[in-house]
Amino acid sequence: MTIRILDFLFRNKFPFKMVYSDGYWMMNVGHHVFPITKYRMVYEKLLMLGAGKENFLEPWPAEDEDLLLVHTPKYIKKLKTGKLSVSELHSLEIPYSPDLVKFSWLMAGGTTLAAEVALKEGLAVHIGGGFHHAFSDHGEGFCVLNDTAITVEKLRREGAIQKAMIVDCDVHHGNGTAFLFSKREDVFTFSIHQMDLYPAEKPSGTMDVELWSGDGDEEYLEALRAHFPRLYREFQPNLVLYLAGADPFEKDRLGSLTLTKQGLKERDRIVIEEARKLRLPVAILLAGGYARDIEDTVAIHLNTILVARAVQRKILR
Repeated sequence: MTIRILDFLFRNKFPFKMVYSDGYWMMNVGHHVFPITKYRMVYEKLLMLGAGKENFLEPWPAEDEDLLLVHTPKYIKKLKTGKLSVSELHSLEIPYSPDLVKFSWLMAGGTTLAAEVALKEGLAVHIGGGFHHAFSDHGEGFCVLNDTAITVEKLRREGAIQKAMIVDCDVHHGNGTAFLFSKREDVFTFSIHQMDLYPAEKPSGTMDVELWSGDGDEEYLEALRAHFPRLYREFQPNLVLYLAGADPFEKDRLGSLTLTKQGLKERDRIVIEEARKLRLPVAILLAGGYARDIEDTVAIHLNTILVARAVQRKILR
């Protein structure tokens, strides 16, 4: 009986830290496709699965000096004073409010914290992040600040890393991230996305894998396996930032790929396990997801964390 109890506790232990704040879901976006409550729902599900308070870290809002490593002073001032133009508000596609500014600053801080922990402990999860449509001087597609780019630049400035790899598996192309790091040899941007989908203009990243409406598990996983773990070995990053988008799912409202939940779990396993086998630190960001039933989005995010748990347990043994 004792052995069974210990085995149960070990199986349900989360051998990494997760970054989360109640501030993530207290913004009122009205009747919007962005499922703001998913963050709280994922957190609550994790508690039900045995995660303890010790597994969670509370982030601080990002410092302005860190934001300015990526974003222009003019844009940051506009955000803080609410003086965005009509076209800038239209590009955001999410209602502007002081709460949106707080949310965005906090999310950027959360991604940085997750990356810092991953560098120390091998793996960490941010229950949030992945706002890859934000450019230096404007936001797009629900993305106000590019938290991934901010994190990379901050860690580089501090000397914590020399090279970073961003593995973007959101269904949408990360146009902001690709543009920000274009022609950079110290940051590798990999994106696997639906081509016939937003955004209309897709700046070239280091490597872009293009899929099309209707492509499912077979096409997606074959394309992913063609590049991993090879890219990890060739580039040898000091840190992997993995945007684990939930929106390649077959029932997502904003995408037309047809991946199943099982296919998405295998995607997660490939990206996370191949990196951890090589002892590369991985910070996982729970990016987009707009399923008709929010429970599907939450389940996909939860699966990503459970795959990470299984991988990390295997690595630590």
